[in-house]
Amino acid sequence: MSALGAVTDYPVILEGKVRQVREVDSDRLLLVATDRISAYDWIMPTPIPGKGGILTAMSAFWFGITTDIVPNHLIALVGDSAMLVKRLRMLPIECVARGYLVGSGWKDYQETGAVCGHSLPPGLRQADRLPRPIFTPATKATEGHDMNISRDAAAEIVGADVLAEAERITLALYARAAERCAAAGMILADTKFELGFDADGRLTLGDEAVTPDSSRLWPADRWAPGQSPPSFDKQYLRDWLDAIGWDHASPPPELPDDVVEGTRSRYIEALERLTSSAMEVGG
Repeated sequence: MSALGAVTDYPVILEGKVRQVREVDSDRLLLVATDRISAYDWIMPTPIPGKGGILTAMSAFWFGITTDIVPNHLIALVGDSAMLVKRLRMLPIECVARGYLVGSGWKDYQETGAVCGHSLPPGLRQADRLPRPIFTPATKATEGHDMNISRDAAAEIVGADVLAEAERITLALYARAAERCAAAGMILADTKFELGFDADGRLTLGDEAVTPDSSRLWPADRWAPGQSPPSFDKQYLRDWLDAIGWDHASPPPELPDDVVEGTRSRYIEALERLTSSAMEVGG
């Protein structure tokens, strides 16, 4: 790994469901994307070959085309599935942007007619496009699911000024990403970003960006309001787990070859669509 040595030379200081964080020094970290995949808060016993490299390549792509909106933590790519990054002091909230009514947003809307304090028109259907993209912050759960919260609740956590800037950045990033996805024949239904302060006190984009693990990506030609469209993310895996009757409480089963390949092919197609469309529009 050039002058740094091998990735495994550096101690693991955080082990997530998919990523490892390794400490290089007081200013830098190695963010390693593994081939693990999780669903319903469980890590599957079967990895998806090459998934870590796909996630890393997609994040690097988005980091490269959004520097005019917000700086990011990427210093250099290391091999196929690791990034050398700047340390950040991360905000204790997830910054989520939604352009379509699906997932937990759809559930909240059915119950209250609103999503994270945003009142929405009556009569919307699942997967409907929202009148405008909305910022819907969430708590960061150390275990289980992140929980949607209102902007007021988020402001109490990070401060009103910081939240306003995080919202501005999040919606600008979503607009840029949604436009690029549209050029690639995809719909970016929603996505989450992680922001933190760098050593100079600037809000900076960290972690990953607009990957199938952090976003809902739909093929545009398969979208039809009233139902959840097929996707390029791990919804395919979740659907299979539900179809076999797994209870979400006991250890998950090994994934059969066709599910592994079906998941992998969706991740690859999303990356290939993005990078080919980027070349067509000049990078």
